[in-house]
Amino acid sequence: MKIIASSAYVPDRVVTNQDLENLVDTSDEWIQKRTGIQERRIAVNQSATEMASQVAKELLADSKIDPDAVKLIICATMSADHSSPSTAAGVQAAIGATNAMCFDLAAACSGFVYSLSVASKILASHDQGYAIVIGVEKMSRIIDWQDRTTCVLFGDGAGGVLLEAGSDSFVLAEDLKADGSQGQAILAGGHNAPNPFNQLESASDFYMQMDGRAVYDFSTRTVPQQIADVLAGAGKAVDQIDYFVLHQANRRMLKVMARKLGISPDQLPVNLDKYGNTSAASVPILLNELVKEGKIGLDQDQTIVLSGFGGGLTWASMVIKI
Repeated sequence: MKIIASSAYVPDRVVTNQDLENLVDTSDEWIQKRTGIQERRIAVNQSATEMASQVAKELLADSKIDPDAVKLIICATMSADHSSPSTAAGVQAAIGATNAMCFDLAAACSGFVYSLSVASKILASHDQGYAIVIGVEKMSRIIDWQDRTTCVLFGDGAGGVLLEAGSDSFVLAEDLKADGSQGQAILAGGHNAPNPFNQLESASDFYMQMDGRAVYDFSTRTVPQQIADVLAGAGKAVDQIDYFVLHQANRRMLKVMARKLGISPDQLPVNLDKYGNTSAASVPILLNELVKEGKIGLDQDQTIVLSGFGGGLTWASMVIKI
């Protein structure tokens, strides 16, 4: 089993830090100093399903794979257009993959790594065929644009990969974890529906709420240890890894993780300055960027680490051949 194609889609609309200065009490200097973000993309007219479908169409076009050969579609998202139908079902309809089972997976910023793990297990039961794994977010629909602590952080976009069934797995080691007792650190998407049998009022937690300090401390403490553990499980040293493709949350956070693990700047690609935090989409968008730049060849000759961490709280890392 191997990854044979990657793709990404980001909306055309660029929203800079200067643009946000007109919305909330913030500044370009404040945002860049604390996060490293300069701009982000916002989906004005595109839905999450449309962005994910664009990724899926490009995956099939680049690999020249017939949609009928796709056995599985998983979309990782915390900002789906609807609870039903799933984003993955919408992608299936858009590409005509009538033989594919479809579902969404909600693990916030860890969602793509979670989904890649699940897809590899399901596809292993097939002698042939393909799986599409996509991380997609329309974070702009669950952000309070008057809350300067969150609206400066997030962007919209989608990225994904195409897996081909085979006897050997591309995953050398993995570890997926969650701690629901810390779930209140990141809240979004809450909704109440009053009915004749309750006295519920409209939910106050639909828009993103985040305890930034708690998330920062959690991530810089637990993620480096998890990455060290999966490296040990794969029998790999840090200097044997071509790239560490980590969730693009915050530049300062990434620097702390790199220092703890001894990762060199050349091994740690960063693109959050252009896209902000795109949650489940950040890892596949960055991965695709490396592929399109020719830094990753998809010839199973390189070893990389993928790691996502965030809401749930969840954290997930894997060492893969690519």
